[in-house]
Amino acid sequence: MSPRPLVFADSLSTFDEADFVIVGVPFDRTSSFRGGSRDAPQEIRKASHNFEPYMYELDIDLRDSAIHDMGDLDEMGSTEDMIMEMSFVSEKISGQKKFPLIIGGEHSISPPAASGSVSRFKGDIGIIVVDAHLDFRREYMGDGNNHACASRRFSDMVGPQRVFPIGTRSMCREEMDDAEEGKLRWLSASEANRLSPSEAVSRAVSSMGVEKLYLSIDVDGMDPAFAPGTGTPEPFGLSAVWVKELIRACGPFLAGFDIVEVCPPVDNGNTSALAARLIRETIASVEINGRPGGKI
Repeated sequence: MSPRPLVFADSLSTFDEADFVIVGVPFDRTSSFRGGSRDAPQEIRKASHNFEPYMYELDIDLRDSAIHDMGDLDEMGSTEDMIMEMSFVSEKISGQKKFPLIIGGEHSISPPAASGSVSRFKGDIGIIVVDAHLDFRREYMGDGNNHACASRRFSDMVGPQRVFPIGTRSMCREEMDDAEEGKLRWLSASEANRLSPSEAVSRAVSSMGVEKLYLSIDVDGMDPAFAPGTGTPEPFGLSAVWVKELIRACGPFLAGFDIVEVCPPVDNGNTSALAARLIRETIASVEINGRPGGKI
C-alpha cells in the first residue's frame, strides 16, 4: 500500500463538504535571487502538524472546521501553463462558494490564485498585498508574469486603485512613476509600523471602497528576523505578530488567501512553521466571523 499523501493538518473534509480548500502550487520558474519556493507547499504542510487544533485566542478548534486539502498542482513546464491551471482551480473553488487557501510557490502564482475570488465578487473586491517589494513592474527579465510583477497583474484584474500593498520598502524608479500615474496607494513598512493592523485594514478598505478582500502574503513582507527563509529578503519589515493581527482585522472581509515565497532550501524550518500558522490564523479568523467562502 502506498503511503497517504501528506495533507495540511486538520484537513478532514471532502471537497464537497468543505468550506475551506487548500491547494499547493510548487512553482518557482521565475525566481530571480534564491530558488526553491517550489518545495514550500510540502514543508508548510509538514510544519502544520506541529500545532494544536485548538486556537485558544479565538476559542476555535480547527477539527470542527470543514477543511479540504486538494494537494498540489502538477509541476508546470511554463508560467503560462501554471497560470492556466491555477486559474481553472481557483474558479472551481470560488465558483462553489468555498474559501481558497493557496500555498506557493513564488508570487507569480498569486494573480491566477485570486482570479476565482475576483470573478465571484466582480466589482466589490480589493486585494491587500503584504510584500517588501512593490512588484509593479510591467515586466521583469522580459516576462510580464514574473514574480516581480504580481501587483501589476493584480491591478490588471481589478484596477490599481483596488490593490493595496502593505509593508513596501523596495521598488525601482519606474515602478514608483507608474504607481503614481495609476494612483496605486500603498503603506510602506515604516508607515505600517506606526499604525495598528486594524488601522491599516481600515485605511485599505476605505481607500479601495470595497466590502470584500483577497489577501496575498509574500513572506518577505515580514522582516527577515521573522521570516529568513524567503527568496528575496529585505530588511526593516513587519513583525510576524503584526501580520497575524492584520489577518484578524481582515477576517470580516476575507474571500480568499494565498501565502508565497517561503524558500525551504535557505530556511531552518521556522519560516515554513510561520506560514503554516498564518494559514491556520486565516481559517480561524474567517470562521469567527461566520463567513467561510466569503459568504454574507
